[in-house]
Amino acid sequence: MSPSTHFTLNTGARIPAVGLGTWRSEPGQVREAVSFALKNGYTHIDAALIYGNEHEVGQGIKDSGVPRENIFITSKLWNTHQANVAEGLQKTLEALGTDYLDLYLIHWPVRLVANESSALLPVNPDGTRAVDRSWDQNETWRQMEEVYKSGKVKAIGVANWSIPYLEELKKKWTVVPAVNQVELHPFLPQHALKGWCDKQGILLEAYSPLGSEGAPLMSDSAIQEIAKKNDVSPATVLISYHVNRGVVVLPKSIKESRIVSNGQIVPLSQEDMDTLNGLAAQGKAKRINTPLFGWDLGFDDWYKQ
Repeated sequence: MSPSTHFTLNTGARIPAVGLGTWRSEPGQVREAVSFALKNGYTHIDAALIYGNEHEVGQGIKDSGVPRENIFITSKLWNTHQANVAEGLQKTLEALGTDYLDLYLIHWPVRLVANESSALLPVNPDGTRAVDRSWDQNETWRQMEEVYKSGKVKAIGVANWSIPYLEELKKKWTVVPAVNQVELHPFLPQHALKGWCDKQGILLEAYSPLGSEGAPLMSDSAIQEIAKKNDVSPATVLISYHVNRGVVVLPKSIKESRIVSNGQIVPLSQEDMDTLNGLAAQGKAKRINTPLFGWDLGFDDWYKQ
């Protein structure tokens, strides 16, 4: 049985199971990558203001010639705009050259306060991040619900939110997040988080599905064995793992051959899935992306697998 090509959000909208990630895609390259992807079967682009390339992402969308209504576009509210969601959203809409987003996420459950050091990554005089520890994330979500009601975003959600943060948000939300985008791969399966989100009707999205640069996933013997058995590459196994698991996956690349291959999803047997789901518990648990915000974001299940 072929894996799903789309999943359904709790809004009723359909989201493509595979999207092109644009994090760390360099200016001068991301425009061509986005255009190529859309011309070659992709219909889902994942962007963010902090990536610093949304203008070029928008140019790539335009270059592709694909009608806007045929593309699912996601972006994210950056930390320094948490006190003014509408302003952050407007910057993204202008950069991307669109009047609405299909999905808008709170990028992190952390508010940063812009100062003279930086508008996006401000630091205190001692070099630590300029974090507002008193900020109530429920206020950010309230504003997210307002832009959702305005029609400028068709769905809202979060990114990098752990169970404790989600439980606090649940106390006051009136709109359930449609998505939680987090780092996911067989070395960081986050089973507890997936179970919690499944019960709430929140779809998980996986970034860094290949483990990012320097991660040992591609060379892992168990993953290589599954790839050999299915006559595909380890990358195809790692990307397909998520779709087989009911998770949206966001591989990123600027190379045309990899963009094409990253979009090819294969079915994996229950035996293969059990093996992949169990790797972290064998002492292979590894988190790749750990921003230095200076406090515990509540992700503790990844090292308890």
